[in-house]
Amino acid sequence: MKITDARLIVCSPDRNFVTLRIDTDEGIYGLGDATLNGRELAVASYLQEHVVPCLIGRDASMIEDTWQFLYRGAYWRRGPVTMSAIAAVDMALWDIKGKALNTPVYNLLGGASRQGCMVYTHANGADIAEAVDSVQKHLAEGYLAIRAQAGVPGIASSYGVPKAGKPYEPAERGLPSESVWSSERYLRFAPKLMEAVRASVGPDVHLLHDVHHRLTPIQAARLGKELEPHDLFWMEDPVPAELQEGFRTIRQHTTTPLAVGEVFNSIYDAHELIRNQWIDYLRMTVVHGGGITPLKKAADFAAFYHVKTGFHGATDLSPVTMAAALHLGLAIHNFGIQEHMPHTALTDEVFPHSYRFEAGYMHPGDAPGLGVEIDETLAAKYPYQRAYLPTARLLDGTVTDW
Repeated sequence: MKITDARLIVCSPDRNFVTLRIDTDEGIYGLGDATLNGRELAVASYLQEHVVPCLIGRDASMIEDTWQFLYRGAYWRRGPVTMSAIAAVDMALWDIKGKALNTPVYNLLGGASRQGCMVYTHANGADIAEAVDSVQKHLAEGYLAIRAQAGVPGIASSYGVPKAGKPYEPAERGLPSESVWSSERYLRFAPKLMEAVRASVGPDVHLLHDVHHRLTPIQAARLGKELEPHDLFWMEDPVPAELQEGFRTIRQHTTTPLAVGEVFNSIYDAHELIRNQWIDYLRMTVVHGGGITPLKKAADFAAFYHVKTGFHGATDLSPVTMAAALHLGLAIHNFGIQEHMPHTALTDEVFPHSYRFEAGYMHPGDAPGLGVEIDETLAAKYPYQRAYLPTARLLDGTVTDW
């Protein structure tokens, strides 16, 4: 089965998505996600100018060989642009193989290891009271695990808190916005937030919290220790992870489980974190981590060290990546949890899919391949619009981690 064509579909149904479609001489096609939030066209150009010409005529069934060809053959390895481009090809080839064999992708990965993938969603509010109300709302929707965020007093704009009651979407059209941040105020506030949420939901609900890379290791250690009485499922991205050894300090001071990795694009970004058991959950995403092929290997490596998965699943990933994550999560033994930030109704209309949510769990569905399509006619009505993630500054004006 030879690849005869590969083309890009760039659209913006409420936010930007880059989709790769690969066609074969047997009439079977596959879809891959190449979305990199705020840098979408960089990946589109990488694919169009450098990858697509290399795909034509290749055997679509040779997924591992194609992955190695694109990774090793480029010489310039890794990085979010390169790995997102490779991931799009990889997802599309797995989609093709599943359709060719008339089976869902999870069957090609060893079959289902569970009945469904437990997911968590996002609850938030301008203050603690609103956040608690949001948590209760999501519990009523059937979620068993919920991430809680709230506005920090004295900080005009807080991560995870939407504007004007709309669903939270940090990417903003136009040039980057700037917000102000104070770790000191946040550290005084976050334990109070989680104390109130835990008191509201009782002991059995899984609670998560995202620090979003904003603390130093010793600050994160302090926060993790103060959160221990509230029994978190995890504390996410407590520090920027370029310095993997920083997690040693956090681990030495707290038993709060740690999750990290949504910005990782290779297992080497997490090698020491996993090998030293400094983290509990690996958050790499299928699209930014190079596709299903390397994420399966990363999960298998993590399993040796009692580290589970918690794949990123925000709206900066298209439904194609959500489906890929669910197929992988259903199959691997050390699945932990899957993030579920629901897409808008318009996005779901552009990307009809077979995955579903029910009673706290998601299932990828049993359609052949990944189980996601794209309505190209509808997508064409929503052209790309440049958008950026925000930047953040400390109270004295210093640029800091957003």
